[in-house]
Amino acid sequence: MRAAALVLALALAAPGQASSLQVVTTSADLKSLAEAVGGARVEAHSLAAPEQDPHAIELKPAQLARLRDAALLVRIGLDHEPWLARVKVTCPVVDASRGVRLLQTETPRLRAERAAHSHAYGNPHYWLDPQNARPMTASILDALSTLSPADRPRFEANRNDFLKKLNSGVERWKAALAPLRGTRVVVIHDSWSYFAERFGLAIVAAAEPTPGVPPSPAELARLFARMREAGVKLLIADPYSDPSLVRQIAAKTGARSVTLVPSGDDYLGLFDENVKRLTQ
Repeated sequence: MRAAALVLALALAAPGQASSLQVVTTSADLKSLAEAVGGARVEAHSLAAPEQDPHAIELKPAQLARLRDAALLVRIGLDHEPWLARVKVTCPVVDASRGVRLLQTETPRLRAERAAHSHAYGNPHYWLDPQNARPMTASILDALSTLSPADRPRFEANRNDFLKKLNSGVERWKAALAPLRGTRVVVIHDSWSYFAERFGLAIVAAAEPTPGVPPSPAELARLFARMREAGVKLLIADPYSDPSLVRQIAAKTGARSVTLVPSGDDYLGLFDENVKRLTQ
């Protein structure tokens, strides 16, 4: 009895341990960044797996329940998650695109022969420039600090540690890709504009004239001619690109194809993997 009373007294005397902040993100990349800033104070879950097409997600009941109980939702924003409009969100929301310099904001919104452009506010794949992790993690830091002001110093220290690793990584990746600077490439899906700008690749064209829409035979013929004229020897595909389309373009033009990974559970590891694939 005396021992039990002592344990109870210690428990009552000990400072209360705050429960983890439940954070839900719309991508694995955002989950990784939320964990980098939040550290042990955060429990983060992604609604999309890295290998999924991010534009076409069907949420399961368990995911909806997790979102309902979340303290914070972190999203890519722009029009990257059309499926999110069908979901009721009651918690605070971080739009990670705030503060990011967006590309292709002047892309025509409508095409006479096709439906509306699916990226109507600029290219949404901004996380594929690693330097954009700076404003993204700044937004996450502010949101977490609003939820738990006492933890702001801890969140700031976590973010600073992450940025040191990011700086080291950017220098390493730039050095590894230096021989490829100026290389002309064609992409299947227009996912890689930010990555290409950061590391000096020159995107000549996207095989999908409208994101997510396969090219017509006439559009393919024009693409083949343009690739030959520009001397394009590298074709970048995504994991969910149509394999037959990738093979057809490579066969007709002689370009080598490489599948890069647009999303990952480890944000810094994502760039390690893509740089390795390109340099091989």
